[in-house]
Amino acid sequence: MFNLFSRTKEYEDLGGVDFKTKYNAAKGILVDVRTPGEFQAGSIRGARNIDFMSVSFMDRFTQLDKNKEYFLFCRSGARSGNACRMLSREGYKVYNLSGGIGAWPE
Repeated sequence: MFNLFSRTKEYEDLGGVDFKTKYNAAKGILVDVRTPGEFQAGSIRGARNIDFMSVSFMDRFTQLDKNKEYFLFCRSGARSGNACRMLSREGYKVYNLSGGIGAWPE
C-alpha cells in the first residue's frame, strides 16, 4: 500500500561509456555532487556543481525541472548514488556514474 520498505532502485547505475552515451543522447543535465573545492580542482566540462553534503542540496535541486534527466557523479559513485536514491524518490529521473569521475571516458 505505502511501499515503505521497498528496496526497488528508481535510478540507474551506469558505467562510464554507457553514462556518457545516455547523457549525450538525452541532452541531460550533468551534476557534480562533490564539494565546491573538489569541483574547482577539476570536473567534467559542462557540469554544474550541487554539493550533496550541503544543507541546501535539496533546496537547490527542487528548483530544477523534474521533466529533465539528470546525470550525477562524484569521486567514487557513492555520494552520487545516495543523491540519486534521494532524488528518484522525489520524482526526478536520475542516473549515477558508477565508479565516479574517473570512469568518465575522454
